[in-house]
Amino acid sequence: MLSGLRPGPHWPGPPGLWHHPPMKKFALILVIAALAYGYVQETGISVPWSTAPTGSNDTLQDAFANQQSDVQVKGEGTVTRILADDLEGSRHQRFIVRLDSGQTLLVSHNIDLAPRVANLSVGDSIEFFGEYEWNSRGGVVHWTHHDPNRRHVGGWIKHLGHTYQ
Repeated sequence: MLSGLRPGPHWPGPPGLWHHPPMKKFALILVIAALAYGYVQETGISVPWSTAPTGSNDTLQDAFANQQSDVQVKGEGTVTRILADDLEGSRHQRFIVRLDSGQTLLVSHNIDLAPRVANLSVGDSIEFFGEYEWNSRGGVVHWTHHDPNRRHVGGWIKHLGHTYQ
């Protein structure tokens, strides 16, 4: 039946995998993705989509309850206390924020890498995006600034219509 259909000068047979243009593109994309993944794993670069903020204080409450650290968080709260700057090593502006849940956080904002939050007062509302570190008092949020080495997702603080990063 089909035995007469053999590859010959007029019909070279079915195309091989690499003669099919979409497969060439797919294979090239796959190789590039594998190389990029290996590079990211080897260098320890943090990719932004792996640390996306949740947009809620719930993540902060869960991280505190589970004693988790190195959690990228986004939240908002009210400033309850302004502390003296930490001047050891990199300088940090420090203040305490109370979330709606009642949980308190120390915000440690690096003022060697980002501008100081101006005109900050007790009772002010702030929003923040940074990295949470657990402690028994409620935790610390830091990395509220850009990373000049681009190895850590950048953070920020929003206060009175200004963003500090």
